[in-house]
Amino acid sequence: MAKKELRSGYTTGACAAAAAKGAALLLRDGVAETVEIDLPAGFIAQFQLHGQALHDGVASCFVVKDAGDDPDITHGIELHAELRKTAGRGLEVVAGKGIGKVTKPGLAVPVGQAAINPVPKQMIAQALRQVFTEDEGLRLVLSIPDGEKRAEKTLNAKLGIIGGLSLLGTTGVVTPLSHKSWTDTIEVEIDVALATGLQQVVLSTGRTSELAARRHFDLPEDAFIMMGDFIGYTLEACQRKKVPQVALSGQFAKLLKIACGHPQTHVRHSQLDLTQLRRWAEEIGLDAAECEQLELANTARQIFEQYGADSALIERIGQEAVAVCQRQIPDANLEVLLVDYAGQVARIFS
Repeated sequence: MAKKELRSGYTTGACAAAAAKGAALLLRDGVAETVEIDLPAGFIAQFQLHGQALHDGVASCFVVKDAGDDPDITHGIELHAELRKTAGRGLEVVAGKGIGKVTKPGLAVPVGQAAINPVPKQMIAQALRQVFTEDEGLRLVLSIPDGEKRAEKTLNAKLGIIGGLSLLGTTGVVTPLSHKSWTDTIEVEIDVALATGLQQVVLSTGRTSELAARRHFDLPEDAFIMMGDFIGYTLEACQRKKVPQVALSGQFAKLLKIACGHPQTHVRHSQLDLTQLRRWAEEIGLDAAECEQLELANTARQIFEQYGADSALIERIGQEAVAVCQRQIPDANLEVLLVDYAGQVARIFS
């Protein structure tokens, strides 16, 4: 059976630009049902308008975001635009209800401004100037009615975006990659940590290991980054961004996969490497019977609970994990926290 081709969608920035152009057409012509905008991706996209209204010189409408086959929390939101002419020249863009405000450095938008990234801002201006000239004064108010509520389910607050969602996108198109939103967030979180002056970031493979790391380190919120299974990607980003100190917190199953060299630690990308585990057991002098039993183990947790955090086998795996990570971030000081299944830091390897 042929693999189904995933359907692309549109970014919040593209939808905002479409709504803005729709309001401009309403203001100029008194009617508009659909709009077309030029996307940075290199093609023209058409958007359906909703809620069109024209009253006392103010035109308004909204576009419903379609994220395609990789929907996230912004799928289905309404991007509202209200537009009126002003006495002066130029364009004034105002962030209304549901669009966040930037409160921390390290983002694409300066502190104190609305969370409308540079490319969406350019798209909005371009869309409006296809209808009105630059000599005409315009005041545009953008809003997302439920944006503040939806933002509670994102990492916006941690990143320093308060009060709503962001208008994002560099191409105007959402490509359906299941992990892209996560890796994009990792990139931004590292940027924010460095921009706030932190010398250390603490990466975690899951919620339990993150909570254990938070108890262990006396560091600000911005230091802690949930990388999930994207160990290879995150370490590469840390090296590229020159993070001075990196701590990695994870439970034994994840550390074993890291030690075996898997850049992606999700179960579908790596298996419990029992043959490698047996080799390490032989190297540290475990007897033949024990080595044979290791290859029959059902889970990594079973091995950890059998041997314990202070055993020579767990020590070897921890050091192998450090070596693998250090090769990816040779310029950083590194330590690896082993979190037990009660949620406590059981060992620290460096």
